[in-house]
Amino acid sequence: MSEETPVSDNEAVDGLAGTLRGTLVRPDDEGYDEARSVWNGMIDKHPALIVQCAGPADVISAVTFAKEHDVPISVKGGGHNIAGRAVEDDALVIDLSPMNSVRVDPDAETARVEPGVVLRELDHETQAFGLATPVGYNSTTGIAGLTLGGGWGWLSRKHGLTVDNLISADVVTARGELVHASEDENDDLFWGLKGGGGNFGVVTSFEFQLHEVGPTVLSGPIVHPFDDARAVLSGFREFAASAPNDATVWCVIRHAPPLPFVPEEWHGRKVVILATFYAGEMDEGEQVLRSVRDIGEPIADAVGPHPYAGWQQAFDGLAPAGNRHYWKSHNFDEMTDGMIETFVEYGKTIPTPETEIAIPHLGGAINDLPVDATAYPHRDAEYIMNLHTQWEDSEQDEECIAWARDMHEAMTPHATGGVYANFVPEEVGDQRAAYRENYDRLVEVKNEWDPENLFRLNHNVEPTK
Repeated sequence: MSEETPVSDNEAVDGLAGTLRGTLVRPDDEGYDEARSVWNGMIDKHPALIVQCAGPADVISAVTFAKEHDVPISVKGGGHNIAGRAVEDDALVIDLSPMNSVRVDPDAETARVEPGVVLRELDHETQAFGLATPVGYNSTTGIAGLTLGGGWGWLSRKHGLTVDNLISADVVTARGELVHASEDENDDLFWGLKGGGGNFGVVTSFEFQLHEVGPTVLSGPIVHPFDDARAVLSGFREFAASAPNDATVWCVIRHAPPLPFVPEEWHGRKVVILATFYAGEMDEGEQVLRSVRDIGEPIADAVGPHPYAGWQQAFDGLAPAGNRHYWKSHNFDEMTDGMIETFVEYGKTIPTPETEIAIPHLGGAINDLPVDATAYPHRDAEYIMNLHTQWEDSEQDEECIAWARDMHEAMTPHATGGVYANFVPEEVGDQRAAYRENYDRLVEVKNEWDPENLFRLNHNVEPTK
């Protein structure tokens, strides 16, 4: 911002601060660097102001100020977005992280969740009642960004996407008004929130449907030598073809982390991991997962009863905040022999010990809904590939990004052309791939709720007005 802008006008900024119950952080304040940090260590942005909101009134004040003074807005929930869209140079950050309450209604099996909540906090509250809703697979992820992009994880083959379990939302709009969105009220906005990202406003509260889950579930990783990758991937494909919706297995190619169940002589060596989860009865799960456990000759098999909340956190340590992250992703409607060969080929050249080729199996209840049921359009994906390229030294940036892009290009002929919006690493681009058939309808929602594109620091749907 230039010296002429209201952001450097102390009187205007003091006026904003005076309207807040939360905290206004300026670049010279002691907590500024911590407040502008996000999960991906590649992101180093310097916002003009950070409004740490205590409630919806603070969000309204921040939106109103930014609109009146023509200051760009970014919105931070958990700060986990791979593209780092939570922060931007010279922008006003609406930081929702202080808004982290969860109110569970165990009789109705619902939860009212504020946007600063991260997944482990949600699981902590809902599991006290043996309940859960489908969320992501890294418990440090924020519920807001996850939900607005669609949201899927271990429960999704049985219970659908996070947005498929969204009952309602409270939203501060571009007009600075708080509105309620549900199937019965502002239904066009509600549809757009279910996978259309932060394009339409700032959500200050989510209401989710919960389901009986756990508190103990059958889950765990099975670790194989990388030399057996073809056989393991083929076995994974065979299991997935007939798996019941209670069962979810994801395949991961990476270097073996130094976890206690992995024999020490395998630490740091390349492996293929089948991560298993069963959402139903334990005895039934033992029978269903037996065919997965019988694949090849594993190095380690840690499948057993585990706390659901613990399983949700099991892989957090493999993707710590502050590391440098770059992802590339594809959706697939099947797994072909050619795909398996490409997975093996690029598995040989994984650039860092932290990098992984993750292949979640989706389908199930996710694909029971039609494409236009929600803004999230990918109801044909049976598998997703996420190249989770991760490293610590900035001198490896070029090498690691190039590897991910090369493999992504090699897998393109096999893909559907769609991509999960939450996995897009670039600040701009891929909107058509992310929103696909639903893009034009999203433009209509944008025209109605944010015709001036106030909320544009996201995977942006541009208005036509």
